[in-house]
Amino acid sequence: MNQTLALDTARLGLQTGLLVSLPVLATALFLGLIVSVFQAVTQIQEATLAFVPKLLGVGVATAFMGNWMLTTLVQFVHICFQRAANIGWQ
Repeated sequence: MNQTLALDTARLGLQTGLLVSLPVLATALFLGLIVSVFQAVTQIQEATLAFVPKLLGVGVATAFMGNWMLTTLVQFVHICFQRAANIGWQ
């Protein structure tokens, strides 16, 4: 295995990880911002008010995007297995 193939596989792994986590993280960030603005305007400082909407939003995002996320991860694993199998032939 040469360095180029190893670095390319690592780069692809990082890209896949970022791509798969983006819908969940973006949902949590957006909902956290909205709840923070709401708490600042109404001066309600309840801990569950910040936690529950994010939990529900992440659950909804995972439900809608879960199929795509799993497909993307399976494609990455398939590429990794193909590259591992090709190492023995070089």
